[in-house]
Amino acid sequence: MIEITAAMLEGYLREAFGPGTVLVDYGDIGSLDKQGMKKFGYGKPLLVLFTVDGEERETVISVMKGDNYGHQFYWDRAAVLMFQYETSARLPRHVKPMGIGYISRSGEMLPLNEPQEFFILNEKLQGYDYFNDLDRIRNGDFSDQDVQSAADLAGWLAEIHSVKKDDPHLYMRRIRDLIGSSECIMGLIDEAFKHPCEFFSQSRFVNLEKKLIDWRWKLFHYTHRLCAVHGDFHPWNVLMGGPEDFSVLDRSRGEWGEPAGDLCCMATNYILFGLYSDGKFSSKMRNLYMTYMETYLEKTGDMEVLQVMAPFFVFRGLVIASPVWYPDHPQEVRDALMRFIENVLEDEVFDYVQFERYMR
Repeated sequence: MIEITAAMLEGYLREAFGPGTVLVDYGDIGSLDKQGMKKFGYGKPLLVLFTVDGEERETVISVMKGDNYGHQFYWDRAAVLMFQYETSARLPRHVKPMGIGYISRSGEMLPLNEPQEFFILNEKLQGYDYFNDLDRIRNGDFSDQDVQSAADLAGWLAEIHSVKKDDPHLYMRRIRDLIGSSECIMGLIDEAFKHPCEFFSQSRFVNLEKKLIDWRWKLFHYTHRLCAVHGDFHPWNVLMGGPEDFSVLDRSRGEWGEPAGDLCCMATNYILFGLYSDGKFSSKMRNLYMTYMETYLEKTGDMEVLQVMAPFFVFRGLVIASPVWYPDHPQEVRDALMRFIENVLEDEVFDYVQFERYMR
């Protein structure tokens, strides 16, 4: 945890309460040793005494510490503190918040003034969305450059996935999130499909979730695979044609994860576009898919990825099969995708060459 100094406190108090603010004293309050049988806590509060234009005031400042319960990163902890700031005063008898702020990289304590929503500014990149290339190919226009693009994308993934991290708890968190997060599998099942679903029965959803529990326990044996990831590597997050040939947008769900997540994301979209081919899988899209997969496997030597891909295909398959996210699919395309996510869970090792069989 970051150590708070008198200079940091005084700077913050003056910024938050005005130039007439003076720090009087500060010290620990409610240390973890004074919590009885509860030996685990999320932070150590600091009692601060100060004056504003001569009026005495006091406050308790808390900084969360990182842990393996979903608080590994400062943005995890920021979410908890923002929740408390926004909601505590609305609960009868609850302690009332006096302010919220952050500690900058230069060691300053800075206030946030009544936050309601947050935003980010990014640079403007040149290029066009990669899905436009896939649409063009789907309509019959195919070139050698399209094959090279698929290889380049796989090569980029191989490069970023080469950065490894030894943190079994974080790997397990990512697997929990994959299955149970509102953004991922169970959230999609609940919110991205109408229930009862006309084309996928409740019993099929139940069986899908039960199989995923088995996969969850299997994947806990692969914690050594944790690496740097993009997190949302699909054709709408890739810009083609810029000065670097391609660029990527919208990194999601954390800096570290299972490389199969990125690999499956783009592969699933090649499968989606390949299904738009009058009943027979597109040979052009198969070419892109195989180029992409084989380039990745050749560059990484990671054949083990085929042992862990299935649940990640379920996640991405649910996205692209959803009537909420993709309302205009022909029913035969949607049915094929739902068969794919069911059947892919049946194999211990993903058959990336004969992948069409999972849709039968």
